Amino acid sequence: MLYGAIYIQIALILTRRAETPQAALFMSSRLTAQRKYSDMNLPVKLTQKQIALVDTLVAEGCSVKDAAHKAGYADGESGRVSASKALATPHVQQYMQQRMHETFGLNATAALATVARLSRGAKSEYVQLEASKDLLDRAGYKPIDRSQVQVAGDIKVSIDLG
Repeated sequence: MLYGAIYIQIALILTRRAETPQAALFMSSRLTAQRKYSDMNLPVKLTQKQIALVDTLVAEGCSVKDAAHKAGYADGESGRVSASKALATPHVQQYMQQRMHETFGLNATAALATVARLSRGAKSEYVQLEASKDLLDRAGYKPIDRSQVQVAGDIKVSIDLG
């Protein structure tokens, strides 16, 4: 677990230096992909191709065919089919879920920083207001929903059109 915390801290530093959100995502995903595979408690060991396939899909968001090519599977349709079969196995799906969870966790901090920056320094007051509302909502300070009205007793409405 200590290794994970260190990687997250390094990834946060790298994401702050990235010029675009896409570059930050790619850098943080690649950093966590370099973590020792043996540290993960998976019941079945994955091959290097399976690890590369999942890491490429998570980091780049490309198609299965492109990820299969980059991971070293055969070119063309046979590589895509082999990669699709590999992705259907439970142990590969479990590894993919772990990688996606790590990536989302790292990107959540970057997203929070973006919303906080917008609440402080956006040119539009409307954007500042909406970003501030979002931050307050996520912190548990949601305003009272005013559309809920409770009335005790009977209500009688009469409309005379004539």
